[in-house]
Amino acid sequence: MLAERRHQLILRALRSGGPAAVTDLSEQLGVSPATVRRDLVKLEEDGLLTRVHGGAVAEEGDQPFAEVAEVRVGEKDAIAARAAAMVADGQSVLLDIGTTAYRLARQLHGRRLTVITSNLVVYEELADDEGIELVLLGGMVRREYRSLVGFLTEDNLRQLHADWLFLGTSGVRPGGQVMDTTVVEVPVKRAMIKASDKVVLLADSAKFPGTGMAKVCGPEDLDAVVTNAPVNAATVASLEEAGVDVVLAGKAGTA
Repeated sequence: MLAERRHQLILRALRSGGPAAVTDLSEQLGVSPATVRRDLVKLEEDGLLTRVHGGAVAEEGDQPFAEVAEVRVGEKDAIAARAAAMVADGQSVLLDIGTTAYRLARQLHGRRLTVITSNLVVYEELADDEGIELVLLGGMVRREYRSLVGFLTEDNLRQLHADWLFLGTSGVRPGGQVMDTTVVEVPVKRAMIKASDKVVLLADSAKFPGTGMAKVCGPEDLDAVVTNAPVNAATVASLEEAGVDVVLAGKAGTA
């Protein structure tokens, strides 16, 4: 296995499963512990992880879309199905960037809707569905993250209005604050909130508390949170105090 491929697999394992031991990574990759240790040294030099005693932990930060898309697919599909059931035909839907919004787009085929998005994968998914009026926001393309950002995107949003926004997140703090790891995406998310009647946060179990250093909004800006797992009591209290409905999704493929 080439070193570059090993590095990708190591980062994927750390980001999806948390800290990992050298011995575990060695078994997963089918290489010697010495090889894994050399890989960890290189990845630490690149600022992508931190070595700890006996293993490593990934640095928080921006993950390429292709990596995140393969993680917790069943959870995301359950959330997407429940979110899709909230929308009535004839309504307008604003879809954020991210993989859960993409899973939601897959649930919208055959519906009579207007879908507005800065998510290039959502656009690709729905482009051939003639029942959907599809609006692609302008902006600067972030290729690895399959999104459009910048002042053009924000200007477009000021000229539009949506019945629903389905918002993604990197993490939800116990106080109900919605966070993101990517500072450049935050102004676009805030513009989406202003352009929408109802704001629904899509958050799988890993997003409580998740990650993120940049605050997108507080719980007062949300109408509902759709998740697939029970949320800790402190977070639920903060959300409910702000009037946010916490909606528990069923198994994948159900509403």
